[in-house]
Amino acid sequence: MRLGKHVAGKELRVRYIALGAFFVLGLLILSINLYRLMVVRHDEFLSLSQDNQWKDVRIRAPRGQIRDSRSQIVVEGRPSFNVYITPAFCLGCVRDVLPRLAEWLRWESEHFEKISTQIQQATGLLRYRAMMVAGDLARNELDVLNAHLHELPGLEIEVVPQRHYRAGALLAHITGFMNEVSREELEKRRQNLSEERPVYTLGDFIGRTGVERAFEEELRGVDGWKKVVVNARGEVMRDAQGNIIQRDEVAPVSGNTVVLSIDLRLQAAVEQAFERAVAGVAIVVDVKTGFLLALFSKPSFDPNLMMGRQSSRALGELFNNPMQPMLMRATQEHYHPGSIFKPISLLAALRTEVMNEHTLVNCLGGYRLGSRVWRCHRDSGHGWVNAKAAVQKSCDTYFYRAADLMGIDAIAEEAKLFGLGQPSNLGISSEAAGIMPDSAYHDRVTPGGYAKGMALNTSIGQGDVNVTPLQAVMMYAAIANKGTLFQPQLVRRLESLDGRLLKEFSPKVVHHIPMKEKEYRLLVDSLSAVVHEAGGTAFRHRLSHIRVAGKTGTAQVARLGKKRLKTEEVPFFQRDHAWFAAFAAAGEPEIAVVVLNEHGGHGSSDAAPIAMKIIEKYFEFKKLDETGIDSPAFPPQTDEVPPALPGRASQFAQNKFSEVNRAHESTH
Repeated sequence: MRLGKHVAGKELRVRYIALGAFFVLGLLILSINLYRLMVVRHDEFLSLSQDNQWKDVRIRAPRGQIRDSRSQIVVEGRPSFNVYITPAFCLGCVRDVLPRLAEWLRWESEHFEKISTQIQQATGLLRYRAMMVAGDLARNELDVLNAHLHELPGLEIEVVPQRHYRAGALLAHITGFMNEVSREELEKRRQNLSEERPVYTLGDFIGRTGVERAFEEELRGVDGWKKVVVNARGEVMRDAQGNIIQRDEVAPVSGNTVVLSIDLRLQAAVEQAFERAVAGVAIVVDVKTGFLLALFSKPSFDPNLMMGRQSSRALGELFNNPMQPMLMRATQEHYHPGSIFKPISLLAALRTEVMNEHTLVNCLGGYRLGSRVWRCHRDSGHGWVNAKAAVQKSCDTYFYRAADLMGIDAIAEEAKLFGLGQPSNLGISSEAAGIMPDSAYHDRVTPGGYAKGMALNTSIGQGDVNVTPLQAVMMYAAIANKGTLFQPQLVRRLESLDGRLLKEFSPKVVHHIPMKEKEYRLLVDSLSAVVHEAGGTAFRHRLSHIRVAGKTGTAQVARLGKKRLKTEEVPFFQRDHAWFAAFAAAGEPEIAVVVLNEHGGHGSSDAAPIAMKIIEKYFEFKKLDETGIDSPAFPPQTDEVPPALPGRASQFAQNKFSEVNRAHESTH
């Protein structure tokens, strides 16, 4: 009996110990969780508890305008209705809310998956940050969402500034475009910068190309912030009078205005002069400052198209277009310059003293070096020519002879002084450096190394010589102003919203090229003879009232066969490039102009007429300005903000895209 009581007491003690251990373990777990909640995650939960009542609301700063040299607006803001979701307040978001949005807004499956993933991956404080799920609503879409807003928890519709590119495709490669900042970019910023409040959040737009990208910080402005009271569903609370309950408001600071050196009237005139060409570039530069007055790359695109309302399929068609409308041909592509390069070869010959202005060369239609004959563009030859006649008639044989005497290195040295073979540093896009070959270059990249015949091809702008159109126009500007090579620029000044001057950009000189007066006079006389003397390759297109100094160029793309074919007999992408480079007026140069009609045919017939129209328009506008007569490129502008009509811009871009495709197809 006593033994039984002893056993029972022992079992009871075991149970008490087990029960005590259970309570101790529970208290330990509770203590650990309390420590985690109250110490480790104190700041997070404190913020969440405050956000249950107060919510930070960003007041977006208006982005600065972009204006032309005459202060005509080319890029401005317009209102856009965007849809935002705060994941923490969006109950049944992926299951219920997003499918309804996808149906009403006609989302593609790819976009639906992207938004679903972003919402599911939002954790911690990110759940309490609104993220944009749809932008730039059309009017009918806005009406549908407003009618059902009470059924969509965590969803808000905000009016935010959006970009409106008034000039559309006309200035697309200059102004550039904006699109949405990616999650990866935001994460990278958070790692590299300690921002009390993020400058960018999901749904924000950032400059991607052109001036929009290069001057992002100046254009963006500084956002403001305010705290507002929200309920558990994330809905903003109002007082009895219907006013939003808020505190601690910080007003936004508007972005600055960027004033371009581009004259929109001249830019429009360039586009009109270029209307018959399929692709190419035209550039006008002030030879006294290096500021660009017009820069047109064709084909182009409508930057309004890039703001996010287009499907991935439509964008894919744009990027895969064989004519590459997104390519900034002025800086991102390089070409054989052909005969517009000959003034450089002439200068090299004069400075090495292998020839002078009176040296005569007999052109019989080609030049023999060893066992090979280098053909002149005129099979019957030009007879005896001196330096001026060689430039005037574009005699290849004269320059073959000069190259044979001086070699390739002398030509390359002269060309590099004029900025060839290195980026021009325009600063709004990536730039091709071009190629200015010398003997070391050929020893490095050519099987068998440098051979003397390579100098002959180089002397006429063929062989491995490649230049960008921007390098070409800055080269002719340096000839026109007697040897000052400027860095090209597109922006004249920055202004505040109220028009105060914040910064003015001065001309930037790269270096001065030594040039004797007799060398300069020979170049000007020779280039003037190209246009204004009988036998000149541009004589048929001369202007009676403006003296132009210029040079035609026809650059081979494919190797010449035994028989010369007409342009229309050659497949489009194998046709020669047509160049014309010039400055005017020849006596007192003001502008340099370069026209590249890509795969256009011949410089004399397919590039010179375009350049002459541009030069004529420049002096016409100058005269109007001197008389005080205004001639806007667009209808008179008002301060009225254009309405949010995203469909209109998209349709315009589609029409332009179709035009480019039709032009491309017609060449095959």
